Amino acid sequence: MDLVKSHLMYAVREEVEVLKEQIKELIEKNSQLEQENNLLKTLASPEQLAQFQAQLQTGSPPATTQSQGTTQPPAQPASQGSGPTA
Repeated sequence: MDLVKSHLMYAVREEVEVLKEQIKELIEKNSQLEQENNLLKTLASPEQLAQFQAQLQTGSPPATTQSQGTTQPPAQPASQGSGPTA
């Protein structure tokens, strides 16, 4: 009986370690995505933000990669010197 118990405890400890590592990775990824989101919000024009909000409300997929993504990538406003001042 003790052998079964110790084997189960070992298996549980291993699983806990795997889950802790996954949580750590997810926290790091979440932090990176939050930073990227904040950066994109600061670089986006008010018109782009309004369009995005409208798309969220209607539930349609974002079209920014098709229409605006090719005409105004985040690097262009900064290189033009006329980026958002907000």
